[in-house]
Amino acid sequence: MAPTPSPTPSSAPTLTLKAGTAWADAWRRCLAVAPEAFRDDRVLNLWGAAWRADGRALPATSPVDGGPVAGPPRLDGATAHRAVRAALDHHRAWRHVPLEERRARVAATLDALTEHRELLALLLVREIGKPWRLAQADVDRAVDGVRWYVDGIEPILADRVPLDGPVSNIASWNYPMSVLVHALLVQALAGNAVIAKTPTDGGVACLTLACALAAREGIPVTLVSGGGRELSQALVRAPEIGCVSFVGGRDTGAAVATAVADLGKRHVLEQEGLNTWGIWNHTDWDTLTAAIPRLFDYGKQRCTAYPRFVVQRDLFDEFLAAYLPAVRTLRVGHPLAVERPDDPYPRLDFGPVINAAKAKELHDQVAEAIDRGAVPLYRGSPADARFLPGQDTTAYVQPVTLLNPPPSSPLHHAEPFGPVDTIVLVDTEAELLAAMNASNGALVATLSTDDEATYDRLAPQIRAFKVGHGKPRSRGDRDELFGGFGASWRGAFVGGDLLVRAVTQGPAGERLPGNFPEYHLMP
Repeated sequence: MAPTPSPTPSSAPTLTLKAGTAWADAWRRCLAVAPEAFRDDRVLNLWGAAWRADGRALPATSPVDGGPVAGPPRLDGATAHRAVRAALDHHRAWRHVPLEERRARVAATLDALTEHRELLALLLVREIGKPWRLAQADVDRAVDGVRWYVDGIEPILADRVPLDGPVSNIASWNYPMSVLVHALLVQALAGNAVIAKTPTDGGVACLTLACALAAREGIPVTLVSGGGRELSQALVRAPEIGCVSFVGGRDTGAAVATAVADLGKRHVLEQEGLNTWGIWNHTDWDTLTAAIPRLFDYGKQRCTAYPRFVVQRDLFDEFLAAYLPAVRTLRVGHPLAVERPDDPYPRLDFGPVINAAKAKELHDQVAEAIDRGAVPLYRGSPADARFLPGQDTTAYVQPVTLLNPPPSSPLHHAEPFGPVDTIVLVDTEAELLAAMNASNGALVATLSTDDEATYDRLAPQIRAFKVGHGKPRSRGDRDELFGGFGASWRGAFVGGDLLVRAVTQGPAGERLPGNFPEYHLMP
């Protein structure tokens, strides 16, 4: 009996949009849940304890299908300064609110976020292209992480007081809930008024809904939109600001770092680094194969993604035998495309990157690296992806793996922030360490080696805040600390009690763990 042929793309079922997941559906739900924060055609800014239709609302498109979504209502610098001054007034009142009342209000906010979990997740899918599973996880990590602080805040706050001014938060678009909203609520729990700048590239509706739910419970939150150049004087340099918390790239982070250092201002600046995975005298290939697909979650658009493998040359054939079958299993496509409208959400490893411009940048970087000598080892095919008929796919990048990107390529020394892996071959331990430390500091790293003594000897020489032994490391939740080495981090480290210590004042002369201009102190 002849074997049944595998289905071809032409015989694959035609996909359709999951029922109730169009942008119009999500927008109608936002208008119903928080009419104070949404207008028929735009989101609003929140400052001075009022939602305001100020700022110039810019058009925006979804990376999922190129369709229109809400754009950020960009304020000018003068209005941003007024918002900061109003936040200082709220801060001076909030810092005297008893801890039990602050805790009750934050807990009520968490209940509201949980009630609207599915809408928040759908907004993340639509605005920044997260697959449904990861969008839900982003919401859940925010809620669960803050609950840990609500339950155990008393001993963390012992002998500590809020800052003299509100905390200003400027964060990238990739984790609006589990990084930005999480930070806002913990900062408020600690006694501070909080300010958030909406990310320019996406997530404005999700963040607006979350802040609306928090504001209803009396959390002193300010939410403003605008360009970094227009708002930096207010959100970074204004004397009213007690602390600047930044998550983003090194170029913007360096400018923020210079400003806060000049002003002597409390700061937490999480910046990118080239996180690397080293392979040295290793034989447990099954474990590596199982890990590879998870490393591509959300198309490696994560600060703790691993885009670089540093591989012992003698093991390269065995590495490829473990790596290539795993990368071929990756599922890519429209995060809301299903066979029948009532089907469950598709299980994908990733959908689009954040926008078409980023997709073009990655395509150009890959093409240039190959033109200058990099060897393409794997390139995914769009024919294998799950798309709706005729949809815009300009923001999608299929997984790519390159061997030995040339030193002239950005892929050699910088984080691509997309589904592009690079592999560097080395012959000695010294070369291994040099290649793993290529970006002058990273947030995480991993070394796969069979010998515990070898790991114990080499791991301390890897310039990453967290180093895993054969397993990936993450930002972490609850009591797990987080920071970076070298240029990947400036200011106070966070996580666990360090997150609260970063936004409160302790005993006179206290030195917080972190990377500061005058000292470096590990926890």
